[in-house]
This record gives sequence, structure tokens and C-alpha cells, in this order.
Amino acid sequence: MAPPTYARLTRFALWALATIVVTGAAVRLTGSGLGCEDWPTCSEDRFVADLEYHAMIEFLNRLFTGVVALAVIAAVLGSWARRPRRRDLTILSLGLVAGVLAQVVLGALLVRTELDPRFTMGHFLLSMVLLWNAALLDVRARHDAPESGGGRTVDPRTRLMLRAVLAVGAVLLVTGTLVTGAGPHAGDSRAERLPLLVQEVARVHGIVAMSLLALVVWTWWRLRSAGAPVQARMGRVALLLVAQGAVGYTQYFTGVPALLVGIHVALASVAWIEIVKSVHGPSSAEVRAPGYRAGGAAMAGARP
Repeated sequence: MAPPTYARLTRFALWALATIVVTGAAVRLTGSGLGCEDWPTCSEDRFVADLEYHAMIEFLNRLFTGVVALAVIAAVLGSWARRPRRRDLTILSLGLVAGVLAQVVLGALLVRTELDPRFTMGHFLLSMVLLWNAALLDVRARHDAPESGGGRTVDPRTRLMLRAVLAVGAVLLVTGTLVTGAGPHAGDSRAERLPLLVQEVARVHGIVAMSLLALVVWTWWRLRSAGAPVQARMGRVALLLVAQGAVGYTQYFTGVPALLVGIHVALASVAWIEIVKSVHGPSSAEVRAPGYRAGGAAMAGARP
């Protein structure tokens, strides 16, 4: 298999995993979390759901898991068939397999515990880990594996800031799940809620979001000063965070309508993918310090 062909498989796996995050959110937001009350069957000995609204929504989401599974299997087999074969791509593709299997187990526990909010949070956060894995696989499949920065001088402060963006982005996702766990959209009226005040956890979530936006803009400015290609992607992250913040504040002050929550989840997934690609993309390993000149490479300690 040629590298461009394999890259198309990794892109398909990435967006299949992103799509099931949104369909999973739709299950919760429509109150269909227990539309299928058993696992792996839908109800008792019936695998196919009855023609009932909540049951069909949950069942269709389960069916889409099959699409995700096929995409992940294709990514694994493709990593073996790709020429030249690369060990890092095989390991990352197997990570997707482990993540999907873990999601299956968590999904079963989620149903059997009647949508315990802690399992709901874990289900979403594991999805974000899978998106990180899939985005990294997609980046690596499209470029040579980054090694020593291509012999260029790397600005340590900018690289640290890129990693900080990833870390604060992860914190933002965690605080977002706390808001969800305490909020009104539990997936079913029987589901418990976290014993937290929505206003308080939403305030913390908002503070983290503002901090991340400020860090992203600062990092974008440093990347722009260095002329790094990854600056455009970091700029998209900033725009996505602004859009996400606008949706978040609107949903908070309008009674948390389900449609806006779904849009918020979709934007969060896309923003996370963009953050991962900004941090792990090959160009981020080639960031030059602002003011760096090729003539000063030896003085900066770069290899010729």
C-alpha cells in the first residue's frame, strides 16, 4: 500500500471516531441513553431495537460503532501493508484497537449502571484520548516521523507553550465533563447527577476556557514571529475556541438547549483535534526562536 492511500485510511478512522462522539452526545441529549436497556443486545434477547424513538436512536449509535470498528481495522491492516512499513504507525493503530475495546466495556458499564455520571464522563474522556491517538496517527501517516527537529534550532519556550496548550486543553475537557455530569442532560430521567452546583463548575470551566484562549493566542503570536507553518493551525484553534465560548455562554443563559449542547460537543471535538495536530505536527518540531537567522545556526547550537 502506498503512503497516500494509507493516509486516507487514517483520515477516515479519525473522522469516524469524531462522528461517533457527536452521535453519542445525541443519544444523551435526546434522553435515549437507556433506549436499549441491555448489552450487547438491545432488550432482553432482542438485538434489533423496537421501532420506538429512544430505542432506535441508541441502536443506530451502536450500529455506527461497526463503522468505527471497520475504520480502525483498516488502519491496523494498512499499517502492515504500507510500504515502507513503519513501527510507529503500527503501534498507534493498535492503540486505536485498545481504545475502542475499552469503549465497548465502558459502554456496557454505562448501561448496566443506568448512566452513572462518572461512567458518562469516562466514556467521553476516553473518546478524547482516542481522538488524540487518531489525530497523531493521521499526522504521522502524512509526514515522516519527527526525529530531531530536522537539524533546525528548536525554540524550547515555544515548544513548552505548545505542550501547555495540550495540557490546558485536556483540563478544559475534564471540567466540561463535570458540567455535563451536574447538568440537566443526563440521558434518561432515571440517571443520577453529580452533587455539584452547575453554576460553580460552569464558572471553573469558563475560566479554564479563557486561560486556554489566551495561551493559544500567545503561542500563535510566537509561531507567527518565528514564521512556523503550524501558526495557521493554531489560528484555527483560536477561532474554534471563540466560537465554542460563544455557544457555551449562549446555552448557559438560554436554559441549556440540547441543540446548542450538541454543537458545543462537536466544536470541542474539532478543536481538540486541531490542538493535537498543532502540537504533534512535524512543523511544530521545527519552530525557530523569534529572530533566529540561518547564519546563526552554529551559535544557536544547531547541527549543520
